[in-house]
Amino acid sequence: MGIVLAVLLTAGVAAAVIAGRDSKDTGTATTTVRGVIGSEKAEFFEDPDVVKALAAKGLTVRVETAGSWDMRDLPLDEYDFAFPSSAAPADELRHWTKIRGGPVRPFYSPLVVVAHTSAAEILARNGLATLGGDRHTTGTLKMDAYLRAAEKDTTWQQLKGVEGHQELSGTLFVTSTDPLSSNSGALYLAAASYVANGDTVVADPAGIRRTQGLLRKLVQVQGAQQSSSDGPFRDFTSGVGNPLVLVYEQQVASLLLAKTDPGELTVLYPDTTVSSDHTLVPVTEGGRELGEALRTDARLRELAVRHGFRPAGAAPEFTAATAPYADYLNQKLTGVRQAPVPTADVLNEMAERARG
Repeated sequence: MGIVLAVLLTAGVAAAVIAGRDSKDTGTATTTVRGVIGSEKAEFFEDPDVVKALAAKGLTVRVETAGSWDMRDLPLDEYDFAFPSSAAPADELRHWTKIRGGPVRPFYSPLVVVAHTSAAEILARNGLATLGGDRHTTGTLKMDAYLRAAEKDTTWQQLKGVEGHQELSGTLFVTSTDPLSSNSGALYLAAASYVANGDTVVADPAGIRRTQGLLRKLVQVQGAQQSSSDGPFRDFTSGVGNPLVLVYEQQVASLLLAKTDPGELTVLYPDTTVSSDHTLVPVTEGGRELGEALRTDARLRELAVRHGFRPAGAAPEFTAATAPYADYLNQKLTGVRQAPVPTADVLNEMAERARG
């Protein structure tokens, strides 16, 4: 009986292997690709459903995280792809790729400012923001008015209605990340410089000189900056840190879609902002295959929305999924204009001068 059972078990295993080969076993990845990504995409690639969906496309993805601008210092020829959080650092990385067709932009996310609702209401009372809805959970940050206040080193105590809010003190500023290493910090300077330069993208040394004083104030008032937006956002949601923090909309949407209590949260969309176009730079054919799968596969697009990203092109998936949270999110980006982003060289020079 033991011998018969062993024979039957062996035959069963063999049959399973053969069946897997005949069906091409789409649940098992056949190609492993390795890449470096911005930290805001780490949870996406760690999601078991994403792993399964990629395996169905014949891919296993291994990732490491780095600041978008720090990727230029990595030995990218050892990777299959690099996946910074916007087009500007991706442009610097393109010379590493020998794959035709250029980078792939599978999803994006606009920059927003998360605020404690009490702080947002004071901004609105002083003409620095407008709020919508009965609960004031979403609104618009008036960039021109905010930058004028920053230029004057305005403090919270100088604003009307701050009485009784001991938590609001000191200089009024938005917490952002290090623009020399982090994508969100660099894009913050792109949006601010566009407004400060008369609604014109900074494209030459004269424009850099015109805006450097303001940009330096925006950065240096913060003291030490983190290299990833994850840290400031986690501080904010845990109730510590500055009451105004620059983050990606994706981080807020992901929090809401996970049905996590957002607490006292108002999402302010700068009326002039920059979207973070998550841009995959393929170094090998495997990297190219991954980029196209993320851009076109229906299941992967759906999972990108779960993590708060807006899929490229018309994205009914995002609108449908976030409908229950429209009192926090500006789904159609109404009243929000996109500022052009300076070239990588100009943006890097602005960041250098802002940091001093």
